[in-house]
Amino acid sequence: MTQYDPAKARHIDDLRQPRLNREQQAAIDYARGLKLELSVDAVLEAARKATGMDDFGADDFKERLAVQLQSALEDSTLNNIGRLTIFNELVQNASNRLRLEDLLRRHPEILDLPLPRPVIIAGLPRSGTTHLVNMIAADQRFRSMPLWESQQPVPTPGEPATRDHRDPRFERSRKAWEQQDAMLPLLKNMHPMDPEHIHEEIALQCLDFSSYVLEWIATLPRWRDHYLASDQTPSYRYMRKALQALTWQQGPDRWVLKSPQHLEQLVPLHTVFPDATIAITHRDPVAVISSTLTMLAYGSRLRCDTIDMEGLRDYWVERVEKLLRACVRDRERLPAGQSLDILFDDFMADDIGTVEQIYHLAGIPMTDTARRQLEHFLEAHPRGRYGQILYDLEGDFGISPARLRERFSFYYERYPALDPG
Repeated sequence: MTQYDPAKARHIDDLRQPRLNREQQAAIDYARGLKLELSVDAVLEAARKATGMDDFGADDFKERLAVQLQSALEDSTLNNIGRLTIFNELVQNASNRLRLEDLLRRHPEILDLPLPRPVIIAGLPRSGTTHLVNMIAADQRFRSMPLWESQQPVPTPGEPATRDHRDPRFERSRKAWEQQDAMLPLLKNMHPMDPEHIHEEIALQCLDFSSYVLEWIATLPRWRDHYLASDQTPSYRYMRKALQALTWQQGPDRWVLKSPQHLEQLVPLHTVFPDATIAITHRDPVAVISSTLTMLAYGSRLRCDTIDMEGLRDYWVERVEKLLRACVRDRERLPAGQSLDILFDDFMADDIGTVEQIYHLAGIPMTDTARRQLEHFLEAHPRGRYGQILYDLEGDFGISPARLRERFSFYYERYPALDPG
């Protein structure tokens, strides 16, 4: 794997006061004149019109949707592009829920499908989870969910479900990716999100309007607190139901999954997937926060009239702390024979060896074919292939690594190998 070289990295020097290009400014100016209604009725009606369907199943999700919308309205930094992004995201979730509920009514046998012994990866954002899940997904014995499929898990009736480039859903995702890349060209340097990129299954929990996904679009303390105060087991069960539908559409039936959100939901995760092998990646949280904040600040230049660097910093330092405190609290509740910890530096030094450790625990043989598939993925996806970004935590966000390391002492005590001091 290509190693990260700070000497070749680019520093984004306009995070606080973006220098917008003509296309970015035109998009902001156009959206300024739009009239948007962030309400439950508006979201659901738009979904009904998009799908021609009207049965959302159990309606308990409406309360959560209302909290998400109210929280978005309370983010004073959002401009109309930001509000439109939230609205479209929620309409997409409601539309996908309609399609899933319709499919399950027509094919109730889907709910009888087993999902045997999935491999599930948890870990902080920017801690190697994306690289790890995409590596394992290259092993064709596994079922995984690419970004384009996550954006519409159930096809529109009459459209094929081929899981390849001929699928109309792929083409829609490709066009959306090209538009995003044109508007935010450095985003892929930090987190590639092309249509074939393996995505997080919590996109399926968004159909139940209960995940932390929206927090990556806006600063939503009301929603965060509501989400963290609620038992997430029902929404993990909803996600499982959606995975059964995807398996029914096309196998194989052994999944590889991943999300940072699982760190604070290890008990619901294990409850819903009791036979899963769970691999938890660990990285120095200071490095995680530095890259996460840079990515969020850069992505905000279209969605926000004001880039609140200190607000982003305070929200996400606290958010990472909540993720890690929950992980430390619940880690020992996972069965030792079904879980393992992976240090980021060890993974970067020997990525195929790390996969072999996971396979050994999960009872999966590392065949010659599987090894070739992993090696081919690594050759085709070198680290930093889009260019590297230099992160400056103190200069850009006004907080020193030393102060952060004091705050995260509880985590270094649990995983001392991560402490650089």
